This record gives sequence, C-alpha cells and structure tokens, in this order.
Amino acid sequence: MTKQELALKTIARLKEAYPDAACTLDYNEAWKLLVSVRLAAQCTDARVNVVVEGLYEKYPTVAALAAADVNDIEAIVRPCGLGPSKARDISACMKILHETYNDHVPDDFNALLKLPGVGRKSANLIMGDVFGKPAIVTDTHCIRLTNRIGLVDGIKEPKKVEMALWKIIPPEEGSDFCHRLVIHGREVCTARTHPYCDKCCLQDICGKHGVD
Repeated sequence: MTKQELALKTIARLKEAYPDAACTLDYNEAWKLLVSVRLAAQCTDARVNVVVEGLYEKYPTVAALAAADVNDIEAIVRPCGLGPSKARDISACMKILHETYNDHVPDDFNALLKLPGVGRKSANLIMGDVFGKPAIVTDTHCIRLTNRIGLVDGIKEPKKVEMALWKIIPPEEGSDFCHRLVIHGREVCTARTHPYCDKCCLQDICGKHGVD
C-alpha cells in the first residue's frame, strides 16, 4: 500500500469514527481563537476555555485587549502556565490587529506568521478553522499518530511532518483530519499509556501497531 492509499484509508476510517470532529478551543470570533491558541501551549484546551472567560469578560474586544496593561493580562492567564511570555505575545498581537488590521485577523498565512507568538501550527489552525482554507496542524497528536500509522517515517520536526503530509493528504481534508487525530490520540492512540490497539479503527492498516 502506498502512503497516499494509506492516507485515504486513514482519513475515511477516522471520518467514520469521529464525524463531528472540531477544534476543542471555544471561540466565536477569529481573534479569540488566536488568543486561545497561544494560551494552549503546554496547557490543556479545557483549562484555556475556562481562563479565557475571565479574560474576555474584562477585555471583550481586540481594542480593549490591545489597550490592557500586560501585567493585568498576565494575572488572568497565569493558570495556563508561561504567563509572562503568553501575556506579552497576546498584548503585542492584539496591538498589531488593532493598529494594522482594523481589529481583524488577516486571512493570509504569511501575515499570520508575522504576528507575535504565532507559529505554523497556530497559523494553520486559523486558516483551516476560521477561513476554511487548506491546512495541516502538526500538533503533538498529529506527529505521534502519523509516525505510528506510517504516514511519515520517523519525522518529529513539525514543519517536516507538515510538508510530508501535504504530499499525501488531499488539501480539503487536512484541517478536519488533524482534528480527528487529536480525538483519536486522546481516546485511543494515547501517549502516556499503551495505545488501545484492540479498539482502534486503524489496527489492520496501522504500520506500527502502537509501537513507537
């Protein structure tokens, strides 16, 4: 089986198993997803969803957050860890959105990469979830599972994994595929325990059968 064939079978199986997969960060505006993605580094989405409620209650708009004292932001987001650096990035990012983009998030990948605290993973998430454009989000679940399944071979660097997947994943499937990998990685093909291969929908086509 070629990697392209394996990719299509994997996509189909995961689509059947998790038909409603979506981003687990709560947001109703693009800029809020941008904030949450930065806070999610080394923090659970569930905790981020709780913390941002307090942040948006005090600073409900891009303009308000851009004008906020960075120390006040840090005090609110501290439970997410790495408070000082996350607060600085959020403050700087909101200032740019306010001053350069009229409080809107740019729909250009390279423009997103220029925003403070935004890397390829975050930019791809925004492009896929907010703007509905082709995207591959190489988070820890994506990297671990695509290596285990055999879609990539021993590649751990996020950008290299992304580039390898672009060659075999249909562009229109990339964003949802990555969301499904997150769910599968949390529930079945886990990192901190032995993978539950016996209940995996990919067990007969997985190249590694749960062995890293």
